[in-house]
Amino acid sequence: MSRKAASHPWGRFVLGMVLAAVFFTAFVLLGNWQVRREAWKLALIHDVATRVHAPPVAAPGPEQWPRIEQGDLQYLHVRLRGRFLSGDQTLVHGASELGYGYWVMAPLATDRGFIVLVNRGYVPAGLPGTPAFAKAAPPAGDVTLTGLLRFSEPGGGFLRPNRPGADQWYSRDVAAIAAARGLPAKRVAPYFVDADADTQRAGGPVAGLTRIHFRNPHVGYAVTWYLLALGTLVGAGIVIRDRWRASHPRDEAGS
Repeated sequence: MSRKAASHPWGRFVLGMVLAAVFFTAFVLLGNWQVRREAWKLALIHDVATRVHAPPVAAPGPEQWPRIEQGDLQYLHVRLRGRFLSGDQTLVHGASELGYGYWVMAPLATDRGFIVLVNRGYVPAGLPGTPAFAKAAPPAGDVTLTGLLRFSEPGGGFLRPNRPGADQWYSRDVAAIAAARGLPAKRVAPYFVDADADTQRAGGPVAGLTRIHFRNPHVGYAVTWYLLALGTLVGAGIVIRDRWRASHPRDEAGS
């Protein structure tokens, strides 16, 4: 047997071990990622459970905006007083428990001097004249409303980036919507507020549809990835054992 032929099985063996190491590492990293997602989901569920049913508090002003930008205060139940600004409302594609349609976003100038983008609620995509709904003026005069503080959603949806130039929106990107509507960036809060159901007006968007119940399958996913990693390790061990036995036939015979 030539040296080249004898080395060929070893080449496949080494390649197999390298692939096993790659898969093992990938499965472990995916399991670790699901563990982190589990921690994030538990924190989210805790925030929702402790905040959404609490009495509303004043919406965070500029002195608290750094906390929000660092990921704090989501789903805080807040109260706003002020006036909706005149001009076009923004329709953002989205799904609710009522189906696929649009979220109606309107800027509200608070009586404390800053501006908050308010999600007034949902309108169905099939509603006659829905695109023209953006041209309809929001409620006039002084308003007081309550709702849930939500983080900005920059960029757009899955495989559907926001297109401000075409006024097509697939996520509630506060900074981008504010810029497209010519709002002063320094006065616009870095969050939006989902209006409560009791702020809904006849003929207007359906409010109070914020999703507050979340599936938490991440433990199961993590276990699956770790089991695949274990299976890869066991499989590699069996291959190594068989390879060792094949290369030491005399040791096996004498044992």
